[in-house]
Amino acid sequence: MSRPPTYKGGISAVLAIYEARRDPLPAAEGALLPPADIDLVPLTQAVVPDPTDGPHAPPFLNNGQRKIFQLRQELQGSSELTVLHGLVVSHLRKRSFPDHAPQLFQRLWAEQGVHLLQHLDARWMVSAVTTFGDHGLTPVQRATGLAMSTLFGMMKLYESERLYSGRAPDQPFALANKTRAKLPLQMDAYSLTSGGLDANLIARLWQEAEGDAVIRPLAHHLLDLLIHDPGGVFRRLSVMSARKTRRDKAEAVTAQSAPVAARPVRSADRLRWGLVSTIKAPLSQIARFAAHHIDLGAEALHIHLDEPDAEAEAFLSRHPRIHVTQCDHAYWEHAGRARMSAHQLRQAFNATRCLRATADSLDWLGHIDVDEFIIAQRPVKDVLFHADPQAAIAKMPPAEALAPVTGDPTHFKLSHAQAGVKKALLQEIYPTFGLHLYGGFLSHTGGKVFARPGIPDTRLGIHTLKYKGEDVTNKTRAEGLFLAHFHAPSWEHFRSHLDFRRDHGSYRRPADRSEMGQAELFDFLMQEEGDAGLRAFFEEVCADTPALRDRLARHDMLLTHDFDFDATTRRVFGDLP
Repeated sequence: MSRPPTYKGGISAVLAIYEARRDPLPAAEGALLPPADIDLVPLTQAVVPDPTDGPHAPPFLNNGQRKIFQLRQELQGSSELTVLHGLVVSHLRKRSFPDHAPQLFQRLWAEQGVHLLQHLDARWMVSAVTTFGDHGLTPVQRATGLAMSTLFGMMKLYESERLYSGRAPDQPFALANKTRAKLPLQMDAYSLTSGGLDANLIARLWQEAEGDAVIRPLAHHLLDLLIHDPGGVFRRLSVMSARKTRRDKAEAVTAQSAPVAARPVRSADRLRWGLVSTIKAPLSQIARFAAHHIDLGAEALHIHLDEPDAEAEAFLSRHPRIHVTQCDHAYWEHAGRARMSAHQLRQAFNATRCLRATADSLDWLGHIDVDEFIIAQRPVKDVLFHADPQAAIAKMPPAEALAPVTGDPTHFKLSHAQAGVKKALLQEIYPTFGLHLYGGFLSHTGGKVFARPGIPDTRLGIHTLKYKGEDVTNKTRAEGLFLAHFHAPSWEHFRSHLDFRRDHGSYRRPADRSEMGQAELFDFLMQEEGDAGLRAFFEEVCADTPALRDRLARHDMLLTHDFDFDATTRRVFGDLP
């Protein structure tokens, strides 16, 4: 796929920009270089006076005069040797320069390197090491100078861009802010805890400079300044690495293995499982959700109606395995809680209450949503009966529905992690948008869980179980179960739910993150292309097309399952009202 270059005109334009800044300094009084054999010692003792009162003051006849004025103004109060050094460097950056300029530059650092290190600021030292890269006399000078010039040049670019993040150079980013996007040129991201790129860069430059006595003091001094600077990427990464190490150790200490009580079930047939769900949907959708899971063998469905609906309660409660709770004012008053504004908090609260209430009636309780349907490649009872007896939860991986032109979805995509596929291959499956979506999913990739009721000090959340406030570590996979997620089963469904999901649901922008995610991607598409851009996104990522199915199947990321909701609903409930 052809991509537009960053610079219009490509490399030719880059070279033109580079050459335009290299016109030689014109001859001007004060801008001419002294002879190569000038005695440098007196210049170390002479102090630069105020240039605004003397022969170098404006007006200027040419850029040469302007340059010497700027140098003397910047270096006022320093030694005349620093002005000479600045003038030599300025000449050597141009396309042509006095023949003896390289020799004079070498003399300055060979004979007066100590003085220059004491009187030049870091910016001028970077200019000096860059000059060694262009005009070094030895291979070590040229290699060290070029490498350090590239390092400091890139630092200036990304540190300048970073200022627009609103953070100062000494403020590391939060660990939670990391996005999953690939680095340019498909490079792997630096590892905070095991990465060695920073040390490799610094150590290699340090060792390289040791091979030349002239550049060694300058290079070592700059590298020493770099590793002691309180700002910059090296210090920030060091701070972040220390934080992550402490966090990982703390998590290892606080990681909780929830105590699973010995509750022997003699056979799969005797195992009892159920579901809890907090639902805001029409009765027809609730009924097919309930019918599907009753048909799979659920012992109990605990349905919490997030908005009270007397008709739905009356209809659903006719089935002996369905227990309906109206989440009305009386419910929240009895619970001793004000109704939480975020629906995710209400879901977790209801699920936790149900987990505790079913300690004696169920062996496993799953927590899923009304648009999620278990696909059982083996009987659910059999899967849960053979789960690790020490596991507190059994995870069901998600399978996100592909949207057909008409009817209910029958094809579902898996994430790259589920299929054991490298993340880089996502761009082959989703060429335009693959790198902006983890696993190619619009919604969650963590799946949902079955939890064992009756474990004290536990709370059942959206995607996991917490024991004493920490995610449980004794978990297993519910082998043979997938969670079919009808997240965007049609274009109309996707578009009509987009605004809510951007503001309150799975597409919302976290307050502490600034990198591009779904919210930013959808904002960009809507601003640039409107619904046409959103539709192009939907067609590539969500639509059930032969091309997408073929790409998914080639990587074992396609799951097929036929649902017959109408027949199942009639079998369980009869006719709907």
